[in-house]
Order: sequence, then structure tokens, then C-alpha cells
Amino acid sequence: MPQLNPSPWLLIMLFCWLIILTTALPKIMQFTTPNEPLNQNTKPLKTTPWNYQWH
Repeated sequence: MPQLNPSPWLLIMLFCWLIILTTALPKIMQFTTPNEPLNQNTKPLKTTPWNYQWH
């Protein structure tokens, strides 16, 4: 059964991945997200505790 011989197909697969990684990946990595997170308020919020009268 020649289709089980991995000799030619392994090399073809490795070359395909090499081409994909060297051409497509740098182009994809240049994209940025449309909404970059902004640093808004860095000081902590002042919270007040609730005083419940437990009976």
C-alpha cells in the first residue's frame, strides 16, 4: 500500500508548513485589534462599608 509510505508526504507537509509560516504568519501578525484597551482610572475606588443593624 503506497499511501502508507510517509516518505514523500512528510516532506511535502513540512515544506507546506514552512511556506505558510514564512509568508502568511508575518502578514497576520501585523493586524491590530480595533479596540485597544485604554488605561482609564488607575487610582482605587473609595468604597464605604454598609452598616447593618443585625437584631
